[in-house]
Amino acid sequence: MTYKTKIDDMRTELRELYKLCPEQTKGFGALSKAVKEGGVLSVKEKEFVALGMALATRCEPCINFHVEALMKAGATREELGDVLAMAVQMSGGPGLMYAGHALACWDELAAQQAG
Repeated sequence: MTYKTKIDDMRTELRELYKLCPEQTKGFGALSKAVKEGGVLSVKEKEFVALGMALATRCEPCINFHVEALMKAGATREELGDVLAMAVQMSGGPGLMYAGHALACWDELAAQQAG
């Protein structure tokens, strides 16, 4: 299964959850929007924080979404590498494994954009 497929499948699952719990998921969406639009950090910086936290908590769907968002925010592969290294330093061996997933997701999505 490709990372793009994983991202699409998760979005499909979330749409069903949104239908089942509309008020609760609207609240989460409003929080997400407020966090991304407010404050002094750029969206890219905030996405780097979110990716680091996703790696530390070992949430592969979150990793995939934040890698995709970082690409849209103009991040570079080299910047990603710095964040992945910091996340590994903070989370040890398990973080190293999920950092590998994040890099593979980046490379796959980048190849699709280039092709």
